[in-house]
Amino acid sequence: MEIIYFDQDIPTMYITAESFPDGALAAHQALHAKVPYAEDRGYYGISWLEQGNIRYLAAAAEHHAGEAKQLGLEIFTIKKGSYICEALPDFQKDISAIGKTFERLLAGPRIDPQGYCLETYSKDGKDMQCLVKLKD
Repeated sequence: MEIIYFDQDIPTMYITAESFPDGALAAHQALHAKVPYAEDRGYYGISWLEQGNIRYLAAAAEHHAGEAKQLGLEIFTIKKGSYICEALPDFQKDISAIGKTFERLLAGPRIDPQGYCLETYSKDGKDMQCLVKLKD
């Protein structure tokens, strides 16, 4: 595990999964159908517990202010600050490792109670990082 620091907020546009975990892939597919692919665009999975269920967002960084509105999408801002992080190389070989990794990260004492789980993906989509926001 390591600590990663985002020095600025990241505005993202998203599509909400209809269910979790089953609807996560469909949400990412719908997002990619609406948002033009760009090598320099960050892609994310964002989730948190809401009324006993996990709310999951498939998200992409906005390239310019107003892009989400132009595409008919809502905005979620990934907050600047420190995140505890664990890398999952070639994550699709063992999808169950994602949940286990987040369970480990969420067990830490410095977790922001108003935070969320964050997934980031490599440009080729093969590797991912699991991150959880820490208290400021």
